[in-house]
Amino acid sequence: MITEAGFRVLGLKMIQMSSNDAGRFYEVHRERPFYESLVEFMSGGPVVVVALQKENAVADYRTLIGATDPAEAAEGTIRKVHASSKGENAVHGSDSVENGLREISFFFAERELA
Repeated sequence: MITEAGFRVLGLKMIQMSSNDAGRFYEVHRERPFYESLVEFMSGGPVVVVALQKENAVADYRTLIGATDPAEAAEGTIRKVHASSKGENAVHGSDSVENGLREISFFFAERELA
């Protein structure tokens, strides 16, 4: 679905996040009630990390993945097709170019994306 939408994959790898890594990655949500369950879920199994490139990538990707709650996501979006719940919504999408760059650097060294 991602490449069919015109995104170029710059880097892709499967990892197992530790609780510490998941906590650091989602630090921005620390004060939210779902933080602990998010950290537990994200460190509970393998995660596929993907760095993508496309003109207007953030907005286009957020449209492709759909609303956080799969019950509210548009038909044909990744979350509508693959998510099981609002808390286990199948995919993360950066909300800005700046956050995307920060998030990519969390998982990829610059040389891995060359």
